[in-house]
Amino acid sequence: MAACAAVAVGLAAFAVGHAATETAALIKVRMGGDSSETRLVIDLDGATSAKVVSDGAVDRRVVVMLPNVIAGQTQQGSGKGIVRAWMLDQVQGGARLQLDLAGDAKLKRRFLLPPADGVANYRYVIDVAASPPGAVLTSTTAASVAAPTAPIRTQFLPAKKPALPLKKVVVIDAGHGGRDVGASGTSGYEKDVNLAAALTLADQLGRTGRYKVVLTRTSDVYVPLEDRVRVAQRAGADLFISLHSDSAPETNLKGASVYTLSDKASQRAAKFVSRDDWFMKASLTGDQGVRDILFDLTQRATRNRSAVFAQTLVSSIEGKAPMLRRSHRDAGFMVLLAPDVPAVLLEMGFVNNPEDEARLRDPAARVRLMRAVTGAIDIHFGEQMKLASR
Repeated sequence: MAACAAVAVGLAAFAVGHAATETAALIKVRMGGDSSETRLVIDLDGATSAKVVSDGAVDRRVVVMLPNVIAGQTQQGSGKGIVRAWMLDQVQGGARLQLDLAGDAKLKRRFLLPPADGVANYRYVIDVAASPPGAVLTSTTAASVAAPTAPIRTQFLPAKKPALPLKKVVVIDAGHGGRDVGASGTSGYEKDVNLAAALTLADQLGRTGRYKVVLTRTSDVYVPLEDRVRVAQRAGADLFISLHSDSAPETNLKGASVYTLSDKASQRAAKFVSRDDWFMKASLTGDQGVRDILFDLTQRATRNRSAVFAQTLVSSIEGKAPMLRRSHRDAGFMVLLAPDVPAVLLEMGFVNNPEDEARLRDPAARVRLMRAVTGAIDIHFGEQMKLASR
């Protein structure tokens, strides 16, 4: 942490001297840390200065203005460590970053990192630190007045701000695409069936108004498997659903099934912790053993959430489409490997089975199946809201 502070001091003059005179476009937002300190990194294609509107000390809401930054569509996500949730939206003159804090904490430091050490873009870094137990938070935005002859009986504080209006982020992955055609049926390729289903599901989820929907592809293009996982991680996904159509040596097999990550494959998940992720984690915690434990706990919690949703999904599909006898399975599919994103892979049926292929290509049957998936998502997040409100 001392090294990080030194970097902040050494770059302070740089950050001030390079206040953006031209626009800088948002590339992505990353986050790392724990319950004592959390770091948020905003990747930009140009320099920017920033103005702190609120440091979080009074109302547990950090607000930072980034002049001349183009955020485009509102970016949002659930937080980590001290940060409960974050939102970056476009306002007049630039972008506005808002952080909802999970407890007593405040903005500790902020600085701009120029392109260096193999990183081609600028990075605006914001650190938020928890307040020591028993500490009294103060802010220039609040004041107290008491009569000198009477004890203070009431503390006047600003009304608590409502939580950021975040939507759950659902990433839909249409399996295969482009030169990767997938399995073959009598009427065409798996890739086309998967894309049609993904677009239908995205439309249904979008109509509810409850979700932010991200697709890994919207046309017949090739997307590497690792990139699909990265899309989910960068979007801060609350759920990742990969849609596929199965095939088998025998054409008599039919029915849908749901896959989650197997125990054996979970060890491969470490490869998806990128160097940039480790930049944040290493700067906040120097103990490799602690990092490994936190990684393992995160992965276990993610696998548990994936399994819970898989059971909900199976129950929702049953009766609406044929299911394999063992409908919940596990495997080491690469798209399930993200250690921090609950994920399932839905095999919607066997594209080389005549009955399943006809059902998969029928628009009405597709709508019914995706409606069942939408219902499972509603149930899944509805249960989470119930638990959170207890």
